[in-house]
Amino acid sequence: MGWILDKTERLFAIMDALRRHRHPVTAQALVDEFAVSVRTLYRDVQTLIGLGAPIDGEAGIGYLLRPGFFLPPLMFNADELEALVLGARWVQRQPDAGLANAANAALGKIATASPQDLRDRLADTGLFALPWSEPLPSLPILSVLRQALRNERKLLLNYQAENGAVSKRLVWPVALAYYDDRRTLAAWCEMRQAFPHFRVDRMAAATPMPAALPKRRAALLKDYMAELEAERGG
Repeated sequence: MGWILDKTERLFAIMDALRRHRHPVTAQALVDEFAVSVRTLYRDVQTLIGLGAPIDGEAGIGYLLRPGFFLPPLMFNADELEALVLGARWVQRQPDAGLANAANAALGKIATASPQDLRDRLADTGLFALPWSEPLPSLPILSVLRQALRNERKLLLNYQAENGAVSKRLVWPVALAYYDDRRTLAAWCEMRQAFPHFRVDRMAAATPMPAALPKRRAALLKDYMAELEAERGG
């Protein structure tokens, strides 16, 4: 990102870089990203702190932006706008009405929160996400699954296997994958003591349970990814 020469733009870009990371970012990483000297970076960070940005820094650890701070982006370049539009349009054609509406609302907020009104530019990108097959019917159960993921709650599934057998499964939801032709839930199954994949279109019902997950979902996701790597011989 050495093309960012204006100091004001660089300050906003540093804030964006810190916002992208949940863990401390080293000064050297920021120096490499913005092609500035260490001295310049230190001055920029001190300027941001002086302007009220809640940045914590520790020698040998790096910089961390404390949660809860919001700063609208100064600008979007052409590639960033096109990525936002294409991603939102892909979400809008999913059989998940809640996410589709949210994608449309998010684009509206992005357009009007920027220094210049971007609605015309967002509408005229010429990029479209088109289905390769007939659109799937709406699956309201997707919102139930997303909420269980968000709240880290167990789910009781009424599930039909490929052979037609129906069973109840108590699962710990880990991740929800949106493919063009199907949606699948990765979850720890208490009955199988494993991480199977459950096709959403085979779920007759999904009931959130009051009990929280025995492990944080982030930890479960690491276990799931490790199992996948082991299966692939990695």
